[in-house]
Amino acid sequence: QMQLVESGGGLVQPGGSLRLSCAASGSIFSIYTMGWYRQAPGKQRGLVATISSGGGTTVADSVKGRFTISRDNAKNTVFLQMSSLKIEDTAVYYCHAVYDGIKRQEYWGQGTQVTVSS
Repeated sequence: QMQLVESGGGLVQPGGSLRLSCAASGSIFSIYTMGWYRQAPGKQRGLVATISSGGGTTVADSVKGRFTISRDNAKNTVFLQMSSLKIEDTAVYYCHAVYDGIKRQEYWGQGTQVTVSS
């Protein structure tokens, strides 16, 4: 069983930056593909970025060039560096972990609010 705890959300002005962190515990962090998803009011949860156990990354087109995902396996933590934030980036951001072994293991964090507003 893995526990995921996000931090770093808050209120920021358009054009500003934030860094989200997700601390994992309870399982072998390094084997999991980690990701960030977000959900705005009235919208479905959608993928923001993922990083595989080998370090390969994917980023949604809507945030490409502005957001960067990274991981520190020694600290069991995944990060989302967000720059040039836009009002439409306002959402609850969720940390996600998945491992497709003999049995799929998948976990979600509780979410952290990011609000971009002037």
